[in-house]
Amino acid sequence: MAPHPVVELTSEASWNLIEDKFSPYGKETLAKLVAFLQDEIVPSVKLAHAQIPKDPVERWKTVIPVIEELKVKAQKLGLWNLFLSKAHYPEHGVPLTNIEYAVMAEILGRGGHMASEAVNCSAPDTGNMEVLARYGSPEQQKKWLIPLLNGEIRSSFSMTERFVSSSDARNIRTSIKREGDEIVVNGHKWWISNAGDPRTKLHLVMGKSDPNNSDGYRQQSVVIVPADAPGVKVIRAMEVFGYDDAPEGHCEVIYDNVRVPLSNLVLGWGRGFEIIQGRLGPGRIHHCMRSIGAASAALDLMISRVTNPTRKTFGKYLYEHGTVIADIAKSRAEIESSRLLVLSAALQIDKYKAKGALKEIGIAKFVVPAMACGVVDRAMQAFGAEGLSQDQELASMFAGLRTLRLADGPDAVHIQQVGQRELKRATGLAKRAAELEKKEAVVMQKASIKAHL
Repeated sequence: MAPHPVVELTSEASWNLIEDKFSPYGKETLAKLVAFLQDEIVPSVKLAHAQIPKDPVERWKTVIPVIEELKVKAQKLGLWNLFLSKAHYPEHGVPLTNIEYAVMAEILGRGGHMASEAVNCSAPDTGNMEVLARYGSPEQQKKWLIPLLNGEIRSSFSMTERFVSSSDARNIRTSIKREGDEIVVNGHKWWISNAGDPRTKLHLVMGKSDPNNSDGYRQQSVVIVPADAPGVKVIRAMEVFGYDDAPEGHCEVIYDNVRVPLSNLVLGWGRGFEIIQGRLGPGRIHHCMRSIGAASAALDLMISRVTNPTRKTFGKYLYEHGTVIADIAKSRAEIESSRLLVLSAALQIDKYKAKGALKEIGIAKFVVPAMACGVVDRAMQAFGAEGLSQDQELASMFAGLRTLRLADGPDAVHIQQVGQRELKRATGLAKRAAELEKKEAVVMQKASIKAHL
């Protein structure tokens, strides 16, 4: 029997471990996605870049034609909204588990950002759709969720703030106040994904609605702000190592006395933390698996480079010099280990939902992006100066992966949380040690031997 197509892009060992957890629908969808990636998406990557104008103004008005064409093809193939699990979102989801989609996210990671967009599975839209599907009112779902699910519009998630340490969301200063039948929003945000995209029609804005609440986690609310509402001012695009990611961008945004109806409040007053925690769990797994896909693609590029006979130096292939083979081996080992880690987290989410997988999610979040950055860095080293240039995708890949080490919360935050969770085991470990000591004493006494330790 021929191996499943996914084996070509991941590994046979990983697939053998999880194949029995895939439904027939999951296997069929995965096979179609692999073919779509290889036959349609990857051959179009260079064209997509070429279709973004160089003009500093026009590049922000562009809807990339080839990606729109790919979206039509993806919808016809049923490769659409794959991230939204029917188990968690019965009305709007697709019949895929988190572990099934995790493998698909890795496949998409090999095609860069455009691959996820082509199948309507790109951030921040995925997280925003999950919020609206889970917490949105029927009116909000009709007005905003359905167009997002259809790929007719895009969206932003507006949380991170300038002049504030936003890794602790309790520090957020943006004001969300009720005035009569309206909500008034005032705040200064930045790194707001998609805020530059001409298709973006809404921002999900998190701010403080009850700053005096004694419970620091009940001070925040989330409100839907139309992108074209008076007072929404996109100030500039932020750059990561010189990349501005037009036309989507990560922008600095000011909300200056923005007024929206009360019906734009999501879930209820003071429910902001609840919303963002529900939003972040599965999304972090998606990012991690896409990162593994990117790392795998970088390793493939590295292997092709160091075995290329036209790139010999001093009469030898590049892999015959120094530590190149060791770098390849380390990269493969790290990719395989990281994949198993994230698949375990995805399985935990399927069994116990995101709250039951906090440890696994936290570990994956600080391990995987750092691993992927390391693999891409080794690949850049193998390419020499070309690896740092616009002639290879490695530099932009590294910029995106390095961003992830902050975008879903700094590594230090996740490390701290995982470490604190581990320390909670100390009491139980001490109890087990005391019990073991008693058992050892009994054994030694029976043998009439005095312990040396």
